[in-house]
Amino acid sequence: MTNKRKTAILIIDIQGKLAEIMHHSEQVFINVEKLIKGAKVLNIPIIWTEQLPDKLGPTTERLSILLNDQKPIIKSEFSCVKNEAFTDLIKQEQYSHFLVCGIETHVCVYQTVKDLLALGHTVELIADAVSSRTQLNRDIGIEKIVSLGAKLTNVEMLLFEKQEIAVGDTFRELIKIIK
Repeated sequence: MTNKRKTAILIIDIQGKLAEIMHHSEQVFINVEKLIKGAKVLNIPIIWTEQLPDKLGPTTERLSILLNDQKPIIKSEFSCVKNEAFTDLIKQEQYSHFLVCGIETHVCVYQTVKDLLALGHTVELIADAVSSRTQLNRDIGIEKIVSLGAKLTNVEMLLFEKQEIAVGDTFRELIKIIK
């Protein structure tokens, strides 16, 4: 991973009834909750999006409660990169490394990762925090994302990679979150 100032977690469109019907949705929710809590302990910036919330509904409440100190970027585009508010934010903050999760893996997540990579950004897909309505769509999405050059990670791996050492208050907080 790169410098914390240049890295952001991107949570894509975990919202409404669609989120509830994702393959293994409960495990995705649990993992994204851990991710958000861990990111806050480690001071990793979080960007989150909502796709047409007036039609699909808002971000799942159990996640939005954890993100209550900021607002989502509202989009109609499948790819976050096609959204002006998103691109303005990443340019302003000079993010170059993205840790990506969300739904659906084969649509919005895939298109966003594809476009981020095309712009020269480094992308890691948080594989245990993405899903689609079917396992096959999820798997195909992950396969295409990796074939484009993104790396795979998971919630626990990325949090401990950022922590680097197994001592201290931050480490103890992360252990509570992970378990």
